[in-house]
Amino acid sequence: MFLWIVATFTAFFIKGLCGFANTLIFTSIMGFGAANVSISPVELLLGYPANIILTFKNRKKFKISVFAPLALLVIVGSIPGALLLKSIDVRYLKIICGFVIVLIGAEMFYREFRTSKVRESKTVLTIIGLLSGMLCGLFGIGALLAAYVGRVTESSDEFKANISAVFIVDNTFRVILYSLLGVITFETLRSAVVLMPVVLLGLFLGMKSAQILNDRIVKKCVIVLLIISGIALIVNNMI
Repeated sequence: MFLWIVATFTAFFIKGLCGFANTLIFTSIMGFGAANVSISPVELLLGYPANIILTFKNRKKFKISVFAPLALLVIVGSIPGALLLKSIDVRYLKIICGFVIVLIGAEMFYREFRTSKVRESKTVLTIIGLLSGMLCGLFGIGALLAAYVGRVTESSDEFKANISAVFIVDNTFRVILYSLLGVITFETLRSAVVLMPVVLLGLFLGMKSAQILNDRIVKKCVIVLLIISGIALIVNNMI
């Protein structure tokens, strides 16, 4: 149980600070002591209320123009999932996705040090938006989604409000799917209830830290986590 507590606190402290990456951190730590079939449903139930809290707290920064198309893409991306999973080796798709995330993250990091503001390419944004929505819907991969939202929002609060709202859509779909498939069990629910106070503590401290830190520092933390997410995606699927 100690490993579960450490993983939960660390993951949701980062979630409160940056708005995402909780799944990456939680599964990475828990990978040392539990099977993925036990990890994913618990993390899903823990992340659901965290996304609701972040969306509500930053609701004044919510933009329907950012949320609506991505939420739709997440739903649509889930539909061809079964066909895609049967026809290709998803590891290769995830490896390609990992390289794309690293490249986007590196480019975003470079842009942070430019003195002149670079105009966003609508074509690039559209491609990233399509890929991010589909990959989140298909595999629950949120890193590319974070890359897109990070490019179309101005502040960390705006980023958290919109990405958390999209995650709520994804979480809702997966909770229903996992329940129908019997992946969410009584033991899953019990573990989520026991760990919920740790989630709230980590999330609260992360949100407070974000208020203290400069917004640009928080944004750089988001970009670094993006790059780490991409690398982790590549490594995990090459092993």
